[in-house]
Amino acid sequence: MNQSNQIRKTALYCRLSQDDGIEGDSNSIQNQKAILQKFAEDHHFPSPCFYVDDGFSGGTFQRPAFQQMISDMENGEIGIIVTKDLSRLGRNQLHTGLYIEERFPMFGVRYIAINDNVDTDSSESNDLMPFKNLFNEWFIRDTSRKIRAVLKAKAERGGTAGNQNALRLPKGPGHEKTNRG
Repeated sequence: MNQSNQIRKTALYCRLSQDDGIEGDSNSIQNQKAILQKFAEDHHFPSPCFYVDDGFSGGTFQRPAFQQMISDMENGEIGIIVTKDLSRLGRNQLHTGLYIEERFPMFGVRYIAINDNVDTDSSESNDLMPFKNLFNEWFIRDTSRKIRAVLKAKAERGGTAGNQNALRLPKGPGHEKTNRG
């Protein structure tokens, strides 16, 4: 199934953890698409097509578009995978590294992370890749830890983790409703 990159398509993969609530693709996804499309055109990559996971964490690889891309790769349809940076592929250091260093080469797929200067066709560009993947994983863990700390502090002050005022409910016993007109 190891076909030439000239006849296989180029996967342009976009991912964003949280949807920004606008109809259609989020602003970040639109920007990623523009960057990837221009890169593919500038480098004359064959048959570029988008795989987009909008609203999916990079901490897991159970993302619909990612799974479809991997299935297409395993079926010999993809020759190149391009992301804006390593964190768009994933934030799990071990699994991201396994895809880049084991799975993609197993299927003859070249991987490029534009902003991180990673290109599996150029061994010099990949020296810092494991460290970047480690920092990407650290970022998701650090963010999670910070969110838990904020929620814990709110709970200790008698607040709630959610948006209690969404329905204009009083904040709790002894809290007067104010009329701010």
